Amino acid sequence: MTGSTTEHKLARVLARKDVLALAFGAMIGWGWIVLTGSWIQSAGSVGAITAFVFGGIAIILVGLTYAELASAMPQVGGEHVYSYRALGHFASFICTWAIVLGYVSVVSFEAVALPTVVEQLFPNYAVGHLWTIAGWDVTASWVAVGVIGSLVMMWINYIGIRTAALVQKTVTLLILAVGIMFITGALFTGDSATLQPLFSVENGVIGGIMTVLIMVPFMFVGFDVIPQAAEEINLPFREIGRVLMASVILAVFWYALIILGTALMLDSSALASSSLAVPDAMQAVFAAPWAGNLMVLAGIAGIITSWNAFYIGGSRAIFALAHAGMLPAFLAKLHPRYRTPTNAILMIGILSSIAPFFGRPTMVWLVDAGGLGIVIAYLFVALSFLVLRYREPQLERPFMVSQGKLVGGFAVALSLGMVVLYLPGSPSALLPVEWVVFGGWMILGLIMYAWSRARYGADYAEKVMQRELAGDDPYLGR
Repeated sequence: MTGSTTEHKLARVLARKDVLALAFGAMIGWGWIVLTGSWIQSAGSVGAITAFVFGGIAIILVGLTYAELASAMPQVGGEHVYSYRALGHFASFICTWAIVLGYVSVVSFEAVALPTVVEQLFPNYAVGHLWTIAGWDVTASWVAVGVIGSLVMMWINYIGIRTAALVQKTVTLLILAVGIMFITGALFTGDSATLQPLFSVENGVIGGIMTVLIMVPFMFVGFDVIPQAAEEINLPFREIGRVLMASVILAVFWYALIILGTALMLDSSALASSSLAVPDAMQAVFAAPWAGNLMVLAGIAGIITSWNAFYIGGSRAIFALAHAGMLPAFLAKLHPRYRTPTNAILMIGILSSIAPFFGRPTMVWLVDAGGLGIVIAYLFVALSFLVLRYREPQLERPFMVSQGKLVGGFAVALSLGMVVLYLPGSPSALLPVEWVVFGGWMILGLIMYAWSRARYGADYAEKVMQRELAGDDPYLGR
């Protein structure tokens, strides 16, 4: 062993409000600003709300398995720890490396979303044509905004979890304040006649709901960052599970109320002509352009909260894999002062900073491939939940799910269903180029996994886990 015990441990500093803001901010992001109008058009006002309620129930079932496991094994890496204990070494790597792809894809996409949103506030700011990719003109000013934003977020995460948590709380409060202004204003000034059609006429009731439902699981991605940062949460273990579930339920209400408020303010023709329905609905509430711009700022705040949260989740997942000898050791380095996984953060920062150079269309490929990685991880966690319920019934579970085997069974089935959505034959199947992205990422990971396993030994991860369970410093020195 090299160095002191504290040099190789993360700082346990996150309070309840920090954790709630971390997960909720990760889940709401920017998508609701862009997609709410299309949800209402596809399924009708009540149909879109129904899709989010049913989709939210599915995510809650998956979230319950996370909540129990996070309280029972509050260690950095989340999925990595659960799948290792239940399914073994290789399954743990596949599960965690898959969700790292999801996190990196979201972080990279936010570096593209930011300059896109800035254009809503400052039209025609994009100048200095560089090149065209997939029909999209990449400009120097557009790239500069994305790269600067990425570097700022990397710096915030580099200098410590306290700073990242403070930013998350502050920005999340801004989103909530603007959201409450919008929802209450729409309830008082909106017209119930604009809710028509309640359900889709063109797609049918079921077809319309299903069109929106396939998007729902990916709008809730983010609660899983709580287990990733479990070693930095300063709460009783039972409370970790409770806060995780509270964040998911809060997100369900958020999406449903945003849809309702938008439908109350914009009729079908207004929705069809709107590029950003929620800001347009906000402008209609207050009959002033400043209100629409304020909602765009709330959308930018959503980008920041999602960006920040997935930096935290992705870097901790990479750190956990490297710490267990499944990735090269340099990715497990902790900063001696800030207690952050610096090299893992730098790795994500570099990838995120490169993303704007490829333009917006190509980033959709990365996000779609990353979505498959996330739902694969959900499936592995649900399976781990069931396996541990059968194999280790005596495991101390501070947050224990009632009817656990039934909940676990539903979680496995729903997770498997989400995986199927990406497969050929599904309306949302991955494109060939997206399969190349996913396959290339997995091959890269397997190469590093094989090298690390040969370098550090097949039993290294087991030694690390045993030390962590014993409460000792898990760092073995490599």
